[in-house]
Amino acid sequence: LSRRMKKAELVFIPTPGISHLLSTVEVAKLLLDRDERLSITFLIMKIRSDPKIDRFINSVSTACNRIRFINLPKDEPVPNQPRKFLFSLIETQIPHVKDEVSKLVSQSESSPDSPTLSGFVLDMFCTPMMDVANEFGVPSYIFLTSGAASLGVQFYVQALHDEQKVDPTEFKGSDAELVMPCLANPVPAKVLPSVLLNKERLPHMLRQARRFRETKGIIINTFEELESHAINSFSKGNIPPVYPVGPILNLNRDGDCDEESDEYKDIKQWVDDQPLSSVVYLCFGSMGSFGVDQVKEIACGLEQSGHRFLWSLRQPPPEGKMEPPSDYTNPRDVLPEGFLDRTAITGKIIGWAP
Repeated sequence: LSRRMKKAELVFIPTPGISHLLSTVEVAKLLLDRDERLSITFLIMKIRSDPKIDRFINSVSTACNRIRFINLPKDEPVPNQPRKFLFSLIETQIPHVKDEVSKLVSQSESSPDSPTLSGFVLDMFCTPMMDVANEFGVPSYIFLTSGAASLGVQFYVQALHDEQKVDPTEFKGSDAELVMPCLANPVPAKVLPSVLLNKERLPHMLRQARRFRETKGIIINTFEELESHAINSFSKGNIPPVYPVGPILNLNRDGDCDEESDEYKDIKQWVDDQPLSSVVYLCFGSMGSFGVDQVKEIACGLEQSGHRFLWSLRQPPPEGKMEPPSDYTNPRDVLPEGFLDRTAITGKIIGWAP
């Protein structure tokens, strides 16, 4: 913020779902702590009603009067391709974002006490909203909920494709080793994330990486002591400034869980009963789930490791359905036979982690 500016407004646009929203709100709080003239408006996209999100939003709104939330209309795209649903949803929301931002600008112009629109902070999947920011003449920043090394891999593959004319999907099953600036050691090409080896999904990742390069800066949920090699690698090449702002922790858990619920008490009691620093925690996000074969592999790995574990195991939506994962009625249906009995003392299977 310049010294002459009285008040400034940032527009945050997270992707649907509780997990990205939680960390994005924590970043917003960090920014608000830096300057009392700053206020933030969240434009919320929802796939469907979610009590967890509503509880969280109400709690944050009550605790901080400089953060407000506006729910965008629920215009769902035609669900003909499940994997493209999120990106189609974001595209359909562009007109609604324009409308809401226009209201903010009009209010600022009509009232000298209203804050001035100063920029957009966009979730990693919301790069199409950069065009809206450009229309209003304000900069865009990306908030990346993944790590710095993940970003570096994206940039590396995009440069490989665009500058060296290499098709990354040809690395599928390859024994070649790749030397990436963001990674300390060479990596076998065949273990690249599957999205980079899939001809259908790769084009979106490449577009996303190109748009990342156009932003004013990239805010990452990481910290230099954890990913110093990856963060230092961004000092070279056509990459915007990178800001590691983690670790992002919400120690007060604003509205994220009901501490009085039996579920919360049961999980917390189990963790508290384990030896100090002994539990491996597995959670793959609010949209994370696996098929039966992968669940069995993870279970076998956990059991053979001998470590105590807390596993948020969630059921994939029915094929072709645009729904988030749900909790299993009976996890025994997908776990290896006898697994729960053999790990009854050392492990705990739960649904969504409060």
